[in-house]
Amino acid sequence: MIHNPILPGFNPDPSIVRVGEDYYIATSTFEWYPGVQIHHSRDLVNWTLVRRPLERKSQLDMRGNPDSCGVWAPCLSHADGQFFLVYTDVKRFDGNFKDAHNYIVTASSIDAEWSDPVYVNSSGFDPSLFHDDDGRKWFLNMQWNHRTESYGGSPKHPAFDGILLQEWDPVARKLIGPLKNIFPGSPLGLVEGPHLFKRDGWYYLTTAEGGTGYGHAVTMARSRAIAGPYEMHPDTHLITSKDHPEAALQRSGHGQYVETPEGEAYHTHLCGQPLPPKRRCTLGRETALQKCVWKDDGWLYLENGGPVPALEVAPPGPVERIERPENIRRDFDDAVLPPEFQWLRTPEPERLFSLAARPGHLRLLGRESLGSWFEQSLVARRQEDHRFRAETRVDFTPDTYQQVAGLTHYYNRHKLHALGVTLHEKLGRVVTILSCAGDYPDGRLSFPVDQGVSLPDGAVDLAMEVSDNDLRFFWRPAADGMGEGSGEAAWQPIGPVLDAGVISDEGGRGEHGSFTGAFAGMFAFDTSGRGQPADFDHFLYQRR
Repeated sequence: MIHNPILPGFNPDPSIVRVGEDYYIATSTFEWYPGVQIHHSRDLVNWTLVRRPLERKSQLDMRGNPDSCGVWAPCLSHADGQFFLVYTDVKRFDGNFKDAHNYIVTASSIDAEWSDPVYVNSSGFDPSLFHDDDGRKWFLNMQWNHRTESYGGSPKHPAFDGILLQEWDPVARKLIGPLKNIFPGSPLGLVEGPHLFKRDGWYYLTTAEGGTGYGHAVTMARSRAIAGPYEMHPDTHLITSKDHPEAALQRSGHGQYVETPEGEAYHTHLCGQPLPPKRRCTLGRETALQKCVWKDDGWLYLENGGPVPALEVAPPGPVERIERPENIRRDFDDAVLPPEFQWLRTPEPERLFSLAARPGHLRLLGRESLGSWFEQSLVARRQEDHRFRAETRVDFTPDTYQQVAGLTHYYNRHKLHALGVTLHEKLGRVVTILSCAGDYPDGRLSFPVDQGVSLPDGAVDLAMEVSDNDLRFFWRPAADGMGEGSGEAAWQPIGPVLDAGVISDEGGRGEHGSFTGAFAGMFAFDTSGRGQPADFDHFLYQRR
């Protein structure tokens, strides 16, 4: 069976394409670098991360982008022997403006080097590129209306001002011909995320509506002409959980249609898995896949009936599902980061970390504060489970309290918990906790163990355990310096049980105030500006 979500953890806005026997899904990465995650499958059941194509400064520079900005809603397509990826780099979040710039990059294959971007427009976000059967190409995006009272934390319908369509000339590399608003959306409002496909002479348009919270939906419409007018699906929404709070997959919307070589129909969508009692989706917006059927009326429906997505759906054929490993330990022995890790915003990672400075270690160079929008030494991986444990070993010798390095459960600048090694004027080297449990907009830290706990000399093991809405930190002196050794000291809990549920979309500001996901990782900052290094021996992620 296909078990949803197929891409667990922060993997929203899934755009899917099939090329021969191969399926690819591109998802949004927002402020995390490199940009756009592309997963691959040949059976729709097992998926592997194979590429993050936006990997150099000429393609993407997000320094200064606010939280939850950056790369929104990519669209991956294939035509004329090459792959096309369109995406938005959003430069503003709060207030009336979005400053959303849309680009196209291309490549001969998924694993090839992708081109420098071609700028398209800035009229709105969530772009897509449709390749018609007559060879023409069409660019779509939602139109953003800044004149309304729509602010980042409280979206209003009028700001989402319909879906724009214009022809794209791949030779001239620009938009040509008339620009038309082809679809205002349904009464649900907040229309975005457009994708077009063609079947039996009909142009089918799917969009996301209702905002990316609990009112989210996939809305469907069709027309005989690409520019409309479009008639609405008999049920309006193909996929939604908005009227079904009991459904396991909530916040369901924003996806794309795909067919197997045999013509079986599937549709991706983003979703969330809320935890009681506050219904916070601590894994962020994830990717799910639903099996669909075409009925005699020429409309697409979920195979299981109704709009509510299923946890399990039938794959195209018999296939064995490969379970994710319970433990993933990385020892930083290679010249590149392990594939699950990313950093924030900057296209100059050499200023943040090195895998060569001390062989077998990840060296982080202390840069700006934990929560900076510019240059922050934080290397982390997605939280993919409601219950997990993370461990690392850090060798760090601070000479001022302005230097801190350690382990963090991180969402953004106002939603984070961190266990760090630092220096205290009286206690010497200490381990302490820095926490910001949703204090928006100020981002004030709290220090649950005050000045911290004094440390012996040498490397320190740090750990955290997350169990649904609870987080607990642990530490111990490392045996044999930075070696594995034997006779490890017992883990010592430090500080109170913290609110892990706040490290979520719904935490702090609320469900529309941010929409990325929780990460577990390593950090170092040095606000003295001296770039004090911290060496991390390994990182362990363990499902519980």
